[in-house]
Amino acid sequence: MWPWHRHICPLQEPGAGKARAARLRMGDRALGWVRAGYNTLPRSWQAVKAVRVTCGPQGLHCWRRPSRSPGTPTHGCHLRVGAGGSSLFLPGSPAPRRVLVVRGCSLPTADAEKTPGYWNKGARMRLESALALQPVAWRAKNIILFMGDGMGLPTMSAARIYKGQLAGGSGEESVLAMETFPHVALAKTYTIDRQVPDSAGTGTAYLCGVKANAKTLGLSGAAVYGKCRTTFGNEVDSILHRARLAGKSVGIVTTTRVQHASPGAAYAHSASRSWYADANMPKEALRDGCKDIAYQLVHNTDINVILGGGRMYMTPKRTPDPEYPEDPAQNGTRKDGLDLIAEWLNAKQGARYVWDKKGLDAVEDDSVSHLMGLFEPKDLKYELNRNASTDPSIVEMTEKAIRILRRNPNGFFLFVEGGRIDHGHHSGRAKQALMEAVMLDRAVARAGELTSPSDTLTVVTADHSHVFTFGGNTLRGTSIFGLAPKKAKDKRAYTSILYGNGPGYSIRDGGRPAASLPAAEDKDYRQQAAVPLETETHSGEDVVVLAQGPMAHLFHGVQEQHYIAHAMAYAACLEPYATEPGCRAARRASHGTQCSSQPLLALLALCVAGHMVGG
Repeated sequence: MWPWHRHICPLQEPGAGKARAARLRMGDRALGWVRAGYNTLPRSWQAVKAVRVTCGPQGLHCWRRPSRSPGTPTHGCHLRVGAGGSSLFLPGSPAPRRVLVVRGCSLPTADAEKTPGYWNKGARMRLESALALQPVAWRAKNIILFMGDGMGLPTMSAARIYKGQLAGGSGEESVLAMETFPHVALAKTYTIDRQVPDSAGTGTAYLCGVKANAKTLGLSGAAVYGKCRTTFGNEVDSILHRARLAGKSVGIVTTTRVQHASPGAAYAHSASRSWYADANMPKEALRDGCKDIAYQLVHNTDINVILGGGRMYMTPKRTPDPEYPEDPAQNGTRKDGLDLIAEWLNAKQGARYVWDKKGLDAVEDDSVSHLMGLFEPKDLKYELNRNASTDPSIVEMTEKAIRILRRNPNGFFLFVEGGRIDHGHHSGRAKQALMEAVMLDRAVARAGELTSPSDTLTVVTADHSHVFTFGGNTLRGTSIFGLAPKKAKDKRAYTSILYGNGPGYSIRDGGRPAASLPAAEDKDYRQQAAVPLETETHSGEDVVVLAQGPMAHLFHGVQEQHYIAHAMAYAACLEPYATEPGCRAARRASHGTQCSSQPLLALLALCVAGHMVGG
């Protein structure tokens, strides 16, 4: 075990009321000064004392535990860095179990940014981190795949700024939790039949490992959209399904209906993404033996945790909804008379069903083997419209899922979708979309606090992008929803955020209406679009893939989107890679071979430098 504490100098106290500081070293290499607010570090802590502070909670969590198998560390630490609480595994730290929480802010001044030294120092730190970065080459016990539906690079950039502005900052220098991940790739999103894809074809790619046709779920490219008979013999299994067959617990969390395209690709085989219930299917498809997506949710794969929306597709026609019993539009829709919720409960020992936040909060993590929570008849409410007392957030659902799934000693696979990013963009309401992206990032941060990158591979990606952009030469610190500083050629103001097409197109009195504040800051404001469409469309550019944990280095370069499923399967020794070298040892120990110091040194360097604001 590597003696981390020997390489971190004791904290110095320059004087009462001043910040404590220490020089963090990696061997003979100084990584720079790290600071924490005065009186925030306990004098009795003699192990690892140094953390770099930005805004928000940070901390170092050290632990001891009995070793259950060879190669399993018996003690170590997690370094929590950044407002989102990113996590880093440090083996061998001899500190007793305790949590250090540091609160404070260390941000550059405007004058500091004007000096070349500020940027040079930050760049040097990042360069040294990159030089020290080494792959974490053992196998993953757990996999969490976060997917932001429609979260293209412009959306990520705007969400980063919005996150910073929500915290009271300028925004541009903010860091998303997902952006602290050390490994990055791009994924090409086209489907077999479309240059600009949909969520069903892309979901089949990144979950099942094959490119497919648009609007089809869990089927190879031989299947034809809407043709039931082309389903049979063309089914492809998702990584979630393969993880369950390998003995892992599996779960789905989504802010859409659980029968929607993205989560549906994890368990369903359907010639149409729109076949939510039998009532949504043509008679010919029913006659030919195809099953609706809700039916397949209950019968195809033994899923341990299912959290999202979609109640109406699970119960017989005219069944009153428990939350909206007086609204017939929210009633059950099934024509076959099946109560799929009751079927699911009866088939699972230790299963629980809930439909509101109160019910979810009441579920004890160790009391259930299976949990289904359906919190709306269709999709969940936007975060900006959510009732926090009755409706769970994506962060709360993600935490509940992890706490239940991680009890399995064989590990788990969890798919988490921020699905309403996509819906916000389709409706031309950028504020709704960006808040959904910020919430997905908060779920990423919370997952990092509940798991360890020593045994958990965490991947964040998107299925596709949108015709969303922001520009207009806006000044530093301008609200991401604000106006460009100069008027357009028509002498009318316009917002920085614009859409290439969609419902925001408008002509009044022979021209487009001028944008104005505070109207443009409203959560339901529709930014202007160049081309009139009922709903804004997807776009076809590549999407980012970010990864941390075991085998995260497999995510690199520009890849086809279906590669994501293969890299995850290889990392966790799932089919078709279950017999690859190292998989037998991975089954004996929760995270393979003993950790060497060099990869962890590299990760520590990247973690510290990644939260230096400069460069």
